[in-house]
Amino acid sequence: MSCMEPLASQIRPKDLSEFVGQVHLVGKDKPLRIAIENKHLFSFVLWGPPGVGKTTLAKIYAQALDIELTELSAVSAGKDDIRKLVPARTESARSGWGQPTIKPRVLFLDEIHRFNKAQQDFLLPYVERGDLTLIGATTENPSFEVIPALLSRCRVFVLNELSNDEMTEIIKRTGIKLKNDARDWLINMANGDARSAITMLENTQKFYGELTVESLTNTLQNKFLRFDKQGEEHHNTISAFIKSMRASQPDAALYYLARMVEAGEDPKFIARRMVVFASEDIGVAQPTALVVANEVFRAVETIGLPECAINLAHGVVYLARCPKNRDSYNAYFAAVEDVKQHGNLPIPLKVRNAPTKLMAGLGYGAGYKKYDQESYLPDKIKDKRYFVQTEKIQHEKSA
Repeated sequence: MSCMEPLASQIRPKDLSEFVGQVHLVGKDKPLRIAIENKHLFSFVLWGPPGVGKTTLAKIYAQALDIELTELSAVSAGKDDIRKLVPARTESARSGWGQPTIKPRVLFLDEIHRFNKAQQDFLLPYVERGDLTLIGATTENPSFEVIPALLSRCRVFVLNELSNDEMTEIIKRTGIKLKNDARDWLINMANGDARSAITMLENTQKFYGELTVESLTNTLQNKFLRFDKQGEEHHNTISAFIKSMRASQPDAALYYLARMVEAGEDPKFIARRMVVFASEDIGVAQPTALVVANEVFRAVETIGLPECAINLAHGVVYLARCPKNRDSYNAYFAAVEDVKQHGNLPIPLKVRNAPTKLMAGLGYGAGYKKYDQESYLPDKIKDKRYFVQTEKIQHEKSA
């Protein structure tokens, strides 16, 4: 073991007996433990917050099944890296008699959400044919980040933040001594992220020697520590970004966009927030805003970093300069309140569907006329108005 190897890597569990947390997956009779114990080879995705054991579980799984594990990060990997993993496997193996005798190869693809659609499409046939068994790891919802065809061929395991007791156990395993107040501060700061806590301990010991709340705090402020995308700065920045577009300040919006991109924020997360903003804050004042926002998301998904930052900037300036109107947003939530208050009120007969003679005989659809001016709302709220057209709020500055 190299003395330069990070502490988190040095103390990484080698098997499930050393693993802490995720009892719902690796506890007795739980699915991932059963798969490991029965040496069941299949593709799966590990979805959970940072530092909760995704990489460790992938390594334990591969070691238990005695299979070759290749680790790639979707941040830097591309099609060529995938192609190299499956050297002609070969067509000769597939065209010959019997089953190929090539040893199974497992790809651990960290941050799989960073693979764009084209890259995932390229990976798909290798997984389909069994050339590669895929273990994906992501902090983002795979329903949005992994293409349906690839996701349908993988089991998804959801990992949880580590509890305080689990964090305490992991900190003890580092062998680094610290007082209870410093340990409690560290656990609170790490927010269920074991890797963050271990790295903080290691760096504090290197920088200051003594482990106290003060020295840990000083280490946290050190510029060399990673940006926590789950922390307060993340939420503050996205809030400032949205509010800048809402106030029609493209310069401020671009600044916060640049901060997020440079800090490593997922560009698709930013693009999704822009799609929401287009309907929530612009709405009927400029209906094409939703079209543009959707196209920005599509461009980000297709192009990827670094070039997609240009697509984001284009969309941000457009959305910031649009007139703003929240009438449709407010109308929807006013309707939601009535749904909650009144439940499922009877739908007027004339707007009900009448697919059978019996239903038609009961009056379903009777009296329906196109472009009717009479309210189609249930009788109890037939005079209710949710959508009220207000004056457009034009924030765009004159040139």
